[in-house]
Parts: sequence; C-alpha cells; structure tokens
Amino acid sequence: MPVERVKKVPCCGPESSCCPPPKAPRNVTKVSPEWTLSDYIGEIRCRLGSFRMVYKVSPGLYAIGEPDSKSDVLVSANYKLSLDILRKELKGLNAWILVLDTKGINVWCAAGKGTFGTNELVKRIQEERLEELLLHRRIIVPQLGGPGVKAHEVRKETGFRVSYGPVEAKDIPAYIKAGYKATPEMRRVAFGAIDRVVLTPMELIPAAKWYLVFTILMLAFFGLSAKGFSFDNAPEAYPFLALGILSVLSGGLFTPVLLPYIPGSAFAIKGWITGLVVTIATLLIGGISLPTPLFIVSLVFFPLASSYIALQFTGSTTFTSISGVKKELKYALPIYIAGGAASIALLAVNKIMEVGIL
Repeated sequence: MPVERVKKVPCCGPESSCCPPPKAPRNVTKVSPEWTLSDYIGEIRCRLGSFRMVYKVSPGLYAIGEPDSKSDVLVSANYKLSLDILRKELKGLNAWILVLDTKGINVWCAAGKGTFGTNELVKRIQEERLEELLLHRRIIVPQLGGPGVKAHEVRKETGFRVSYGPVEAKDIPAYIKAGYKATPEMRRVAFGAIDRVVLTPMELIPAAKWYLVFTILMLAFFGLSAKGFSFDNAPEAYPFLALGILSVLSGGLFTPVLLPYIPGSAFAIKGWITGLVVTIATLLIGGISLPTPLFIVSLVFFPLASSYIALQFTGSTTFTSISGVKKELKYALPIYIAGGAASIALLAVNKIMEVGIL
C-alpha cells in the first residue's frame, strides 16, 4: 500500500506551558484509503488458503489523511486485511490508526485468543506516547474486539477512554458524525449467506487436499484382488470417490450456506445431518448398489467426514464461541475416531469376502 511519512503533532504547542516539553516526535507511517492491485491479490490469497497466516503489518501508529491533535484514533489488528478494510472505509477522514500486535490474527479472533486485549492496547498507547500527540483522551476500539478489552483498566493505566465502535468498518464515518453513537443496526452482527460463502474456500481447499489422498487410497484399495493389483478394478472405487467429493462439498459448502436452517446448534451435528442427507440422496438418485459392508461404510464414514469439515467452519463464524467449540470437540472426536475405525474394519471385511476368504 502507498506509504508516506508524517510527523506526530504534540498535544501542546512550543509556546504553551500546559504540558511538559514533548519528547522528540517520531515518524508515523501514512496509509492511503485506496487499494492497490497487490492489496486485492492479497485479499484473494487470504480467502483461498493459509496465506492469511503470514499476511501482516508492523504494529504501531499509522495516519490516514492529514490527522492532527484533534483527530480520532481507531484501533485495529496487525492482520493486514483488517487494516486494509479499515483504511478503505476511512476515505475522506483524517484519523490515526493504532495497530496492535495480534500476531497476524484478525480483530475478532485475536480478541478471543487474548492478543487483541487490554495489556497490548495499554502497551501500544504508552509506547506511541499518544498523550503527547492528542488534545483529547478518546480511543475507538472495534466492537468485535470488545471481549478482549477492559475499558476501565485502559483508562486507569493510560487516561484514555475507550469507545466501542460499530461492527462494520463502513459504519465508522456515520458513527463519528453521530457523536460516537451507534445505532442498533451498527451493533448487530450480520452473517448472511454471502458472508458465509466468501469464507468457504478456507475450509474447502484444505479438505480438497485430503480428498486427493483419499482418492489414491481408494484406487489402491479397490485395485487389490486375489491376483494382485490392477487399475482395471478402478471403476469399483467410483461410487466412493463421488461420495467423497460430495462429503467435502456437504461439510465445506452446503452446511455453511444452509447453516441457520439446519436443525441443531452444534456444527458437528449440522454437518452430519447434511452429509447423511446428501449421501442417501446420492445412493438413491444414482441407483448405486453396494455390498452390505460398503453400504454401511457409506452411511457411517461420509456423513462423519461432512461433520468434521463443517466443524472446522466454527473458526469463521459468529455463531459459536471458544467454549462451544471445545465442547463439540470433546464429544465429536471420539465418534470420528470410532467411525473411522469401523469403516476401515468394514472395508477389510468386504475385501476378504471379495477374494473368497470368507
């Protein structure tokens, strides 16, 4: 993003005696509200994979427009996409942006992990010497970062009063214009179908990689016979390969899109229900006839695979909490392990029957 250098403005002018002589001002990074091609490419890469884990900027103080000692200070995370979205919505405003060291994690997730928190905010206010820069003592924290910030402790340690801004960065200009008051709509977290679809590649792509491993294993398994290995038997694996890709779509796409409409509150259950429906529908509509052991495997393994993939989506949604995820994992993991073991055993039984040992 375009970078210039501007100097901090001390809270008291050189001729005033209201404050002690300020320390020498330091350079501050100036950012533009306009995105470059690199910014758009970075966003796409973050949506598609693990690039988001290394997409970060240096913590510290940034300036947008031409801020002065009366300008607002907005707090963000050092996950670059968080900063990019914020600065994009501040076009036309003169403001300071205080970026916390959240280890490259976005505001909402970092608040839950503790990196977007009271201690880091206090530390950053003090290190950037905001009391020398500003005539006011107000700092705006995003609402989704609220769980990690104790406003009374920040004020006690720094003298700065925390104001909790709106959920969406696009509402910040209206929030400031209204005298730092948020409407009920600004406080409401919207997580519609489009929002959920945008996040699905982050789960679909890792699942697709495991599907490739699954494909190789199934082709190898069905290729085995009493006479050895042959790719001539590969067509026998096709029903399982079809059910496999559908379980990926079921857990990684269908469940997130239909999230509010699927019965239950646990993601593991929602993903299992969707996977079971998709599996049964595929077997019936496709007229797929399988030996009893493989039929049972289909009804056990693929809905559980869908459930597991759907459970990964908890990290992208506002529908659950850390404690809720831990509770789901506590009950779901043993079932996944048991279901996987049972499926392997049934596959082995089917192969033994096939070669005539049983």
